[in-house]
Amino acid sequence: MPRPQASPAPRQAGAARRSPLLGLTLLAACGLGLGLFLRGGGPAEGRVVSVYTAHGQEALNALVPRFEAETGIRIELVKLGSGEVLQRIEAERGAPRCDVIWSVAGDQLAAHPELLARHRPDELWASLDPEHRQAIGEGAWLPYTLITPVLLVNTQLLTPDRRPQAWADLSREDLNGRISSARADKSGSAFLQTVTILRAYGAEEGGPGWRLLDALLEGAILSGSSSAVPRLVNDGEAAVGLTLEHSALRYVRGGGPVEIVYPREGTSAPPDGIALVAGAPHRSEAEAFLAWALSEPTQRYLCEHLGRRSVLVGLPPPEGLPALSDVGKLLPYDFAWASANQAAILARWGQRVTALGK
Repeated sequence: MPRPQASPAPRQAGAARRSPLLGLTLLAACGLGLGLFLRGGGPAEGRVVSVYTAHGQEALNALVPRFEAETGIRIELVKLGSGEVLQRIEAERGAPRCDVIWSVAGDQLAAHPELLARHRPDELWASLDPEHRQAIGEGAWLPYTLITPVLLVNTQLLTPDRRPQAWADLSREDLNGRISSARADKSGSAFLQTVTILRAYGAEEGGPGWRLLDALLEGAILSGSSSAVPRLVNDGEAAVGLTLEHSALRYVRGGGPVEIVYPREGTSAPPDGIALVAGAPHRSEAEAFLAWALSEPTQRYLCEHLGRRSVLVGLPPPEGLPALSDVGKLLPYDFAWASANQAAILARWGQRVTALGK
């Protein structure tokens, strides 16, 4: 079956997920696979910025060389899951090594303000959509792109009348064992999907939200990597996947037998985040990185080439995606609520997964 062509992630990136300390050494030694230490018109030895990120591999391959070529600053990159990024920075808090947190779930950033350095230049702040400024409030981080949970459906495995149109459809018996989802305890996007379902149905124990999640977990194939979910659907190894809009769009654009579904009960569109680390060793380079990431040229590139919705005022949605006003019901995403309840939600989620032996 057709699938988009992309450079495979090197084995070193996987090692970074399994063992962050070892991963940093391997990434530094073998960084060419991740676009690290690039030359060919890129930066000379000198200015450097250390970036910890949960960005996908395709995005890193495209964006790292652009930043280095445009700014002359070299990126030292560590790729981890959203939760692992914050765990690592917490472990290094006495002697910070990271300058910038890049494309990490807003819940994680909102939950750890003590690890962040507030940075809001007036011009940059004014360029952001007021709705996203309001969502962050007084948080010490900035919105980066919008991330929207969706369903990705394999159109060869499911006839039109059997394709799920709602979160509740995922509890159907005919989909048992045919649903792909990332683990909420490993993936920021999977936690976002969990919170979105709970906000749509209610988070009380024993209520419809948790009953639906229990049924979903029983029938789901869980993956430690969110990037695996749309690939499994595209390749026909799963009929439905819980994924993010921009990840799904990659396979739609690649000509795969897939379509995006916005659940009729509603979905959310919160921003993921970017932030300076408190005590960043390369503060001026870190500020330059944030300015670059939120500049109009970079945000436009993210829209046009990587399928990400921009947080800037006035930029249209990526080609192939509807305006947010046309996706149906859009649920507000409360970062304060998600952060305050994260530990309890993950504990409850983990109990169910353990009981199922997954």
